[in-house]
Amino acid sequence: MGATGTARATPAARVRGLLLATHPAPAAVVTVLALVFAVGVGLPAGRALLVTAAVAAGQLSVGWSNDWLDAARDRRVGRTDKPTVTGAVTAPALRTAAFTALAACVVLSFATGLLPGLLHLAAVGSAWSYNAWLKATPLSWLPYAASFGLLPAFVVAAAGDGRVVAGWTVGAAALLGVGAHLANVLPDLEDDAATGVRGLPHRLGRRGASLLAPLVLAAGSVVILLGPPGPPAAASAALAGGAVVLAAVAGTVGLVRPHSRAPFLLSLAVAVVCVAQLVVAADAVALPG
Repeated sequence: MGATGTARATPAARVRGLLLATHPAPAAVVTVLALVFAVGVGLPAGRALLVTAAVAAGQLSVGWSNDWLDAARDRRVGRTDKPTVTGAVTAPALRTAAFTALAACVVLSFATGLLPGLLHLAAVGSAWSYNAWLKATPLSWLPYAASFGLLPAFVVAAAGDGRVVAGWTVGAAALLGVGAHLANVLPDLEDDAATGVRGLPHRLGRRGASLLAPLVLAAGSVVILLGPPGPPAAASAALAGGAVVLAAVAGTVGLVRPHSRAPFLLSLAVAVVCVAQLVVAADAVALPG
């Protein structure tokens, strides 16, 4: 539908469209991960909620800006899973929502302090740079690495007690971000290519991206396993073993049957395992300053 379809959209349909345009699954995962980090590093309940609210606002702005900026492209390829294509919500409405959420993100981020506020806004700005430009370049992976890597740094800085984020955490989160990018693009490779988007996964091709996504995620899992001081925790070791097995299966299927959805789904499973490992290791995220 075009503008006429949008005019006929009911209020309930508009609300559903706005919710869908947030990219709710990845937004929820990132927000919950921030909350887990906040609890893991011992932030007081009020500050942990403030950190989580800042991350949630940032994720809303990123999701809405993505669908706003991609509205014309999505219409050209008939993306009926997009609310701007079905007419549930307009691109201008998403633009307004994105900037409103971004304004809330700025206020909430700086409410945690100057340094953590700057770190979080750098992460959100990196994600916006992907939506606006970098997604169509060979550097499409960079905003994901930067934004995910900055997330634990923001949470630790928000504690305000002089502790610093552990280097292994930043590295593992960055790998998780890159792997998530490679996997997330797999279902849309052809639609993206048809509208001129040629990020790293598109240049690698379906077979290459299907292979690299689980490998990068598995590498992140190994970093989480070996990064914290002391012997690896049994739960983390078990999860890492599962991640490696899933990654091996995903890579094999990606090579043999590149057009199957299995590599995408298996890569998502590896990402879930990595998040679970980060939850297990949350108490080792921060180091004394």
